Amino acid sequence: MRVEILGCSGGIGGNGMRTTSLLVDNDILIDAGTGVGDLSLERLAVIDHVFITHAHLDHIACLPLMVDSVGELRERPVTMYATRETLEIVRKHIFNWQIWPDFSQIPTPENPFLRFAAIEVGQTVTLGTRSITPLPATHTVPAVGYHLHNQASGASLAFSGDTCICDPLWEFLNTIGDLRYLIIEAAFADRERDLALLSKHLCPSLLLDELAKLRARPEVLVTHAKPNQQEQIALEISAGNSPHRPRMLAPGVTLEF
Repeated sequence: MRVEILGCSGGIGGNGMRTTSLLVDNDILIDAGTGVGDLSLERLAVIDHVFITHAHLDHIACLPLMVDSVGELRERPVTMYATRETLEIVRKHIFNWQIWPDFSQIPTPENPFLRFAAIEVGQTVTLGTRSITPLPATHTVPAVGYHLHNQASGASLAFSGDTCICDPLWEFLNTIGDLRYLIIEAAFADRERDLALLSKHLCPSLLLDELAKLRARPEVLVTHAKPNQQEQIALEISAGNSPHRPRMLAPGVTLEF
């Protein structure tokens, strides 16, 4: 499996600052933040599956625009996978004919541009030799992370999505054999620790405490830093001297496993 990082910032502002989106093998998106907007129309048109962690705008911003742009170019609907709670939020507040047309009804309900598929934590979706399993997460809205498993190689990547302290996440991660990569968030610097806890995100000190619960030694890549705090977050993570040696993720990076 090949994962291309389209966006991994907690905001926008030039210099590669794009919000969360991971492109898997050209046909799967994990979240649909502003990084998706850099793809060509041709690359957008071959995306069949979009797995959403939660309904916050920085993770779904490009989904309505993408579906609108490529719907007529495709022979089958784009499938959006999310928990029932997230699907309800997105349908009520985005695809509601007021913010955006309901593309699950366009051009017809029988042959729409967009299809919704409900998922649950621990329930695996299998696409060929690729398995995608929702992971527990703790956030201000219903949220999940994702475990991507390559059945051919036996290797895995895990993505936390937006989360704070979440023991069930680590319990799940500790059951994964050959965890090659862990992408996990740290949205705020430690000076904003109280805000991180209030908004249910991680900061470097919280992240390092959480990583101590992980028994495996994957490559740990840190995502979702607020643009004006990214350098400070990187410094604080490095100063923590964690045995996991986490480093900041960057857009354009490709991970293979």
